Amino acid sequence: MDVHELTAIQRDLLFVISGMSGSSGQAIKSELRETQGRNLLAGRVYSNLDELVEQGLVDKGSKNGRTNEYVLTEKGEKAIRNRRRWERRYVKQTV
Repeated sequence: MDVHELTAIQRDLLFVISGMSGSSGQAIKSELRETQGRNLLAGRVYSNLDELVEQGLVDKGSKNGRTNEYVLTEKGEKAIRNRRRWERRYVKQTV
């Protein structure tokens, strides 16, 4: 799957996971709330995280037997690199 085919929230989740590697779903949800002012329902966050796992973009592991943690896979890292490359083609660099 190409990152262009993801929903906006899935792309945002990928970017947050990239910057917060090894974070819990709750920490990721909090980061989106703090940085974007988005108060997302937990079910929406977790269902989208599960989709990213199913697509092979994110790995889901256990932090302490109760808390899941999420990290990008190689495929997820490549998807972000491709997205950033595509963005740079259209977003002018300001000095």
